[in-house]
Amino acid sequence: MPQDRLKPSEARLLEESISSDYKTVNIRLQEGGYQYDLAKEIASFELEQLFPDVKDLIKKVYGEEKTDEPQFIRKIQTILKKMEKNKVVRILPKNKPWELQRYALSSFKFIDVDKNLVILATPQQIEQAQNLLHSVPSPQNMPKAKPSYTKAKILISAFIMVISYTVVLWSLLQPIIKPIIFVPAFYIAVACSLILGKLHAHPQK
Repeated sequence: MPQDRLKPSEARLLEESISSDYKTVNIRLQEGGYQYDLAKEIASFELEQLFPDVKDLIKKVYGEEKTDEPQFIRKIQTILKKMEKNKVVRILPKNKPWELQRYALSSFKFIDVDKNLVILATPQQIEQAQNLLHSVPSPQNMPKAKPSYTKAKILISAFIMVISYTVVLWSLLQPIIKPIIFVPAFYIAVACSLILGKLHAHPQK
């Protein structure tokens, strides 16, 4: 499941769920049930800093062929909605309108309606996830990109363009226009103009 680097809000959400103590919820999370299996799989995704959508979960838990069954997808979405209402999972905002909703756990530890202690990751997995999370620099602390040569290219192109247009104008003011001077200068000036246009349109390249 391809996914970009975590947004600051997603990193905070993941940190909260990893650091959270036991949460008491009003649903059953017995091993082998739909709700437990889905919560366990969301945990496995989050340990890798990923937030799955319903098809990601179905594919991992029930097999890829089930992702082609609309009725089964709706059933799992209904279960996830119930889990969201009971604060087991959170529904993340869509990155793009056409994408499926993604899910995150509110905690990795729960006390369910039957008073069972439900732990969805081992202490070692939690520690590894925290280390991985803290090793990823936030956007504020990301090293600044190396200065590009765009500015130098713009200055050089502008300088050559000015010289070329000066030669063109000088040629036009002469009693006899010399093609051997006029034509190359004109083409160089036009080429530099096009280069400047591209550099301004794509300043990062």
